[in-house]
Amino acid sequence: MGSAVCLLVGTLALVAIALAVQLARSERELRSIARFLAERDPDSNARVTVGMRTRGFVLLGQAVNRLIDRHQGERIAAEESKRALRRGLTCLSHDIRTPLAGAQGYVQLLADEKDERERARYQDVVARRLDDVEALLDQLYDYARTQDPDHRVEWEPVEVDEVLTESLASLYPQFKERAWEPDIELDEEALSVVSNADALKRIFRNLAVNALRHGSAPPRIARTGREVSFSNRVADPGAIDVDRLFERFYQGDRARSADGSGLGLAIVAELARALRIGLRARLDGDTLVVTLDFPA
Repeated sequence: MGSAVCLLVGTLALVAIALAVQLARSERELRSIARFLAERDPDSNARVTVGMRTRGFVLLGQAVNRLIDRHQGERIAAEESKRALRRGLTCLSHDIRTPLAGAQGYVQLLADEKDERERARYQDVVARRLDDVEALLDQLYDYARTQDPDHRVEWEPVEVDEVLTESLASLYPQFKERAWEPDIELDEEALSVVSNADALKRIFRNLAVNALRHGSAPPRIARTGREVSFSNRVADPGAIDVDRLFERFYQGDRARSADGSGLGLAIVAELARALRIGLRARLDGDTLVVTLDFPA
């Protein structure tokens, strides 16, 4: 009886020692993981490693590394977004400076010009350059407003065809300047939706302006049922990535000019999302087609 008790006590002592050792190793492992997380360089690719290969510690290490990978991906995406924003703002500032510099040059010529016809021509050029600057600033303001989390859409009954024709009519001087007459086709049955007339007008106008600036032929604008499409031929379809068409500051043509800010279609995308309008783009040969789908 005494020997059995001694054996039991000895066994329990060994178990206690083993548990104490295991507890101490677990404590060291947890401290090691905590120290790694506290001292880890956020820019490094280092991952946590576990010395204890028990299921619990292996799962803990895997979970920590998944969080590190997710954070790393979000950090890289945020950095790329910052770089894209800086590049876009640099290009936008260039686009604003170009017409301003042109206007300043013609103002200097205007000051020295005595011929009234030439003075009128210079004044017209200055006015058009300043209009270009105003249009760029308006687009920047519109985009900033769509990004404002406090911006709310006011819903109202809207006649789509009326807003569309009004938007196109406002661009009559631009179409006339290019000697273009858009091909407009509308269903006989009117389309009434609950939307926002001002936001919808901005969408239609930006799509038409995009066709004017980057198209190589007069656009075709059609409304069939609950679908409105803007189609225009482009000179270099291979330069257009339709998957990136609605990105902020995206421009298919790498050559910079004063033709736009790269914000027009991004504004279209943001406003369409706010109005719950489907938006898609595709290339049919050398024709770019942008389609709006109004929800039922």
